Amino acid sequence: MPSVRRLGLIAALIILCDQLTKSWAVSALSDGKIISVVWTLQFSLGYNSGIAFSQLQDLGPFVGVAAVIAVMLLIRAMLRAQTASSAYGLCLIVAGAVGNLSDRIFRGDGWLHGRVVDFIDFQWFPSFNVADSSITVGAILLVASLWFEYRSQVHGDEA
Repeated sequence: MPSVRRLGLIAALIILCDQLTKSWAVSALSDGKIISVVWTLQFSLGYNSGIAFSQLQDLGPFVGVAAVIAVMLLIRAMLRAQTASSAYGLCLIVAGAVGNLSDRIFRGDGWLHGRVVDFIDFQWFPSFNVADSSITVGAILLVASLWFEYRSQVHGDEA
């Protein structure tokens, strides 16, 4: 099992990377500039006051409060994880959630009225950021971990 210190360091590095890239995007792309990267990938600035895929746009404070509660529950689950892969998956989800929650707290005109900065744009998929990527990879890792844990229990019971 990974130590709390290691999980904290990983989360801190992801949050730092997320916030640095968002700050870069705001300063480099705020005038409507678009940077073509490769294929359909481009960097273009966007903001999201709702949840995933820009749903629930008018419920920013509610989404922020729900995110705070979710982060607390996810941290608790991470600290109680039974496998290293589950702990790491939850760590990535926590880091991404904190990264986006930071935007809601600090990038607005009032408590939890901020908007999440999105800038990675494939043009055929909703724009996202490093925090969103961390949440997605963490969720995949967590589901895979739970699947393998389930499979080992099922096959272990048959032996």
